[in-house]
Amino acid sequence: MLASIEQVLMAEKPDRVLVYGDTNSTLAGALAAAKLQIPIAHVEAGLRSYDRAMPEEINRVMTDHLSDLLLVPSDAAVRNLATEGLTRGVHIVGDVMFDALALALGRPTADRPLIDTLGVEVGNFLLVTIHRQENADSPERLRNILGALGEVAEPVVWPLHPRTRKALQALGYDTRVGRVSGPRGGTPANIVFIDPVGFLDMVRLEKAAQAIVTDSGGVQKEAYWLHTPCVTLRDTTEWGETVDTGWNTMVGTDPVRICQAIRELRIPAEHPALYGDAFAAQRVVALL
Repeated sequence: MLASIEQVLMAEKPDRVLVYGDTNSTLAGALAAAKLQIPIAHVEAGLRSYDRAMPEEINRVMTDHLSDLLLVPSDAAVRNLATEGLTRGVHIVGDVMFDALALALGRPTADRPLIDTLGVEVGNFLLVTIHRQENADSPERLRNILGALGEVAEPVVWPLHPRTRKALQALGYDTRVGRVSGPRGGTPANIVFIDPVGFLDMVRLEKAAQAIVTDSGGVQKEAYWLHTPCVTLRDTTEWGETVDTGWNTMVGTDPVRICQAIRELRIPAEHPALYGDAFAAQRVVALL
């Protein structure tokens, strides 16, 4: 990516390079631009889990220190940057994912037929997503997650990431999609695997779920915005405000803690505005 992006930048000669989030492509884009002395703007700057075992944490820290325009979603992100000596070029713009969510909610989609085909009712199922390296690549953590989900009474709808599907199959789990009667090869009977879905359908599933169980950073935010309680299968999060407000519970992959968090689900009395107002993109464009 570094070599290929550099070729594009040398050919196009952009005035600025805009990078998003904390993926490997984000860091590659920032490194390529820095080598060519092209100014960098980082959207979703300033996030920290303070867990250097996460590849994403390394990516976001390095990208922030390469950027001269730091476009952050929250006051907490501003404070994180300040502790690292980054105070110039920092602007609170909100979160562009909120913009995308608002657009998705305004578009029609066949959400109810999808739920009907799964045999679950709105507000009476758990939505699960697992993709993070620390979970998908750990047989012990995966077994803990499957075991805990099998102990809960609610149906579980699980769009299965290819990486996680491969790992589960290697452990002998039955990963057939849809409801399966009879023996499940170790997979609890209440889990319904489905193929990955598009963003519009995913948003509708998140909104319809009783709660979301995930290791995704983005899904944690979407759960919050949609007023859906979240149980996060990680030990740290870069979205700490969702935990502080009581809408998100961090449990790692301890089966007892997972089950307890699901059984003790509650809707907090307050839901403060977090991460902007769905107009982050306009602020980014204005700053550029």
